[in-house]
Amino acid sequence: MGASFSSKKSPVKQFHSAEKWKDHYEESKGTNKLMVIDFSASWCGPCRYMEPIIKEFATNFTEVEFIKIDVDELADVAQEFGIDAMPTFVFMKNGKEVDKLVGADREELERMIIKHKH
Repeated sequence: MGASFSSKKSPVKQFHSAEKWKDHYEESKGTNKLMVIDFSASWCGPCRYMEPIIKEFATNFTEVEFIKIDVDELADVAQEFGIDAMPTFVFMKNGKEVDKLVGADREELERMIIKHKH
């Protein structure tokens, strides 16, 4: 791929193909593990602001799965989730949406992760 990696892999999973995302999504339906999907865009300032925060949360909340989806790259997936503003964080459990946060609000995101992680 030619990508440069730091000494450790990012704790946030990224999907670059709708097929791979769909496979992962189907697998997630059988688990009660909280999945937080970060719908963002490379041109979105608030999304860039949240990026290190998401990585920090992914490192701290190891029992939660963090996923990043670029709305331009996977527009169909963003449309399926009704995403019309970035960043939008969708909270999923057992393949169902349990909550949603629109906007770059660190405190609220952390509060919602703590609320839904068990």
